[in-house]
Amino acid sequence: MLHDAPDLASPATVRVDDCWNRIGTRGDNTCPRLADYSRCLNCPVFAQGAARLLDRPLSDADLASRRNTDTASGEAPRQEAAVHSALAFRIAGEWLALPTPVLREIDDIRAIHSLPHQRSRAVLGVVNVRGALTIAVSLGEMLNVEHAADPQRSARNGYPRMLVAAHDSEPVAFPVDEVEGVIRYAETALLPVPATLAHATASHARGVLAWRDGSIGLLDPGRLFDSIARSLR
Repeated sequence: MLHDAPDLASPATVRVDDCWNRIGTRGDNTCPRLADYSRCLNCPVFAQGAARLLDRPLSDADLASRRNTDTASGEAPRQEAAVHSALAFRIAGEWLALPTPVLREIDDIRAIHSLPHQRSRAVLGVVNVRGALTIAVSLGEMLNVEHAADPQRSARNGYPRMLVAAHDSEPVAFPVDEVEGVIRYAETALLPVPATLAHATASHARGVLAWRDGSIGLLDPGRLFDSIARSLR
């Protein structure tokens, strides 16, 4: 079944194949990818499709429904707060998120080829992304979360992924231990970075979001890519 979703780059709509409802774990389980990923949540096809569906502006019908709800509850209609989206992922025991506008793709882990005479431990080397050599960077090393990870929190069944992102620069690849999916949040939900957060992570974060039974650090693309650029010098 195909669903229409607004394309933020074009007034036309795009069509997203919700294969997870037909042949995935919510369907008849005949998808051949299930042999590799066990469940649709681990599959990059699901992550890309879900991101496209979730990262869309509220429709007129959505806004009208909200206004009707406010009126029925006795509240005065109020202006909707801007809703943002970010991709949640895990590195060791730390849950982090990157704003979806900087993301280019989510793929399986690929072979990384080291670079000679590279002094920064955060720079892993280069990886082939769709035929283009792309710098691969360890966010764990850059944010100092790998060594401080809680082994119990890291013991999950997630599949490693390769995130490709860009912010006013060439794309960069980030190996991560697990991708959860896209989360949506209002700017007012962003909390200050707590003092208990690792210093390197705190200096690269815009804030934290309450998430499940804990919190997730929302990375600032500008600060993050500035650090990457310095690492490459």
